[in-house]
Formats: sequence, C-alpha cells, structure tokens
Amino acid sequence: MRARPALGRRTRRASAALLLPLLGVLVLLAAAAPAQAAGYRYWSFWRGGDGGAWTYQQQGPAVAVPPDGAVDGWRFALSPDGGQDAAKPRTAAGFDGICAATPAQDGRKRVAVLLDFGTAEDAGASAAQPPEPRTACASVAPRATSAEVLAAVAPPLRYDSNGLLCAIAGYPKAGCGDQVAAGAAQPDSGAAAPGHGSGPDLGLVAGGALVAVLAGGAVWQARRRHS
Repeated sequence: MRARPALGRRTRRASAALLLPLLGVLVLLAAAAPAQAAGYRYWSFWRGGDGGAWTYQQQGPAVAVPPDGAVDGWRFALSPDGGQDAAKPRTAAGFDGICAATPAQDGRKRVAVLLDFGTAEDAGASAAQPPEPRTACASVAPRATSAEVLAAVAPPLRYDSNGLLCAIAGYPKAGCGDQVAAGAAQPDSGAAAPGHGSGPDLGLVAGGALVAVLAGGAVWQARRRHS
C-alpha cells in the first residue's frame, strides 16, 4: 500500500526531469525570435514652442483649441504607434515668421500652421512624391479648434468613418493609418501581424512540451506497472 505514494513521487520527479530541458529550449527560442514592431503611416499632430521645439499634442485636433499666437505642426510619416515616438516636423516654425503678413483682427485669432508631408520613404513606393513643406496663417474665430484651423488653410481634408484624419491638402490620396510590418518598405497585405514573426510559434512548442511531459509520465507509470 505504501508503494503507490513512492511511485507518484518518482513519476513527478521524472516529469520534472523531462520538463526542465524543454523549458530551457523555450527560453532559447523566445530569445532568438525576432521582435516585430509595426509602424503606421499617418499625420501626427504637434504644438510649436519656444525656439522652434515641437511637443506632441495629447488632444486630438477636433478637441484642441489653440490660443491666439499658437503654432500647430503636422507631420506625415511612417512612425510607431506611440505618440511621443512619432516623427516630428523636420523644420522649426515660429508664429512671427509665419503670420507676419496676416494682420490681427478684432474678434479673430491667428494660428500659424506648418505642414510637413514627409519623405518618399514615408510615402511608400506606391505613393506619389510628397509635396514640399509649407506654412500658412489661419485667421479664425476665438473658439476654433485645430481641426477648424486646418480646414481653413489646408483643404481638402479627408477623414475615415471613425473620425481619424487621413489626408491634409489632399495628401495622401489613399489610405488611412496604414500598418506597415517592421522592415517593410511599403504596406503589405500579407505581412504578419505584430508579435508573429518568422520564427517558430512558441505556443505550438509549449503545447508540444506539455504533451511530451504527459507522455513521459504515462510511460513511466506503465513501466512501473509491468515491472
């Protein structure tokens, strides 16, 4: 009667002996699997500061209300989805330089706008050559949002059904926040989803490891019964 607990302990020790090497293999596979970071082609939204510095806008353009004398910056680029890590406008912009030729008016505010259409690499091989950066000065109502400022100086704007800004001044002509797999030069409809690289599927390996451990335990028990 006492042999069964001893057999159970030996079975567990044998299973553990099988599992530890397999776990080591899983760790090595996880370390070797290439990290896949996706980028997106989209217009990021910035606020100009002193000395031409750019600060990422935490509010969307339909909500943000720039004060008189503000500088709104826009950059189209292939960037990670993370706000602060998006590509900034490549040129500094000051309110005085952009709005010098636009006189102040009672009951109106002036907002300087910089548009950076990005590079050919940002556009992708299938897109048209991006326009040169441009600036404009919007004279709008005091409560106008940044979206209204943009509509005043850079039409046509294009939005998707979720309200995401897809195009400014008609650029780009197609697409909206297109995802691009890491290392790809242009959108690829067959690209692997984030987190699924070209390495082995760790879920399948883990499942195989579990099956191997269970099988090993069963074999051990069968040998003990017939010994």
